[in-house]
Amino acid sequence: MQKSEFDEAYDDDPRRRAAEERRLGESILNARIADLNPPAPVMVPRSVSIREAIQVMLNRGIGAVLVESEGKAVGIFTERDVLRRVVLSGIDHGRAVSEVMTPDPDVLSLADDAAFALNRMIVGGYRHIPLRDASGNTAGMLSVRDVVGFIDSLLPERVRNLPPEPGLEARSPDGG
Repeated sequence: MQKSEFDEAYDDDPRRRAAEERRLGESILNARIADLNPPAPVMVPRSVSIREAIQVMLNRGIGAVLVESEGKAVGIFTERDVLRRVVLSGIDHGRAVSEVMTPDPDVLSLADDAAFALNRMIVGGYRHIPLRDASGNTAGMLSVRDVVGFIDSLLPERVRNLPPEPGLEARSPDGG
């Protein structure tokens, strides 16, 4: 009897799946952060206002900016900072972003393992982590989205051809 496309979508060869999972695991464990091609960081001066920093994040469609002083990153300002330190505190949005940033954030190297970065982000509760190159200069910003995109690129057929489940469909860009 011939199977429908719907039935074929649910067929699963355990050996093929195990091979894919092994390949995925090896690829993640062997990848360096540099292999994920993280974007260059968006930096704002420490004197910029909270309002301006938020506007930069909105305009660029990003969840975090690095705060710099004299060309060096001295902090990070994230969406979580907006919620926890700005909205809830009622602070004047005209004040300097340096007053509400997270100073001296954890930093990783482009040469670090991608799996280590993912672990650090999960354990630390980070969605973004600044990156440095071998010379110690700010070289990028890694986000959870970058890591998920990398994993998706390793198994595009399996991830992008999952059978439809209407209950999982997002109704807006922010998942609502």
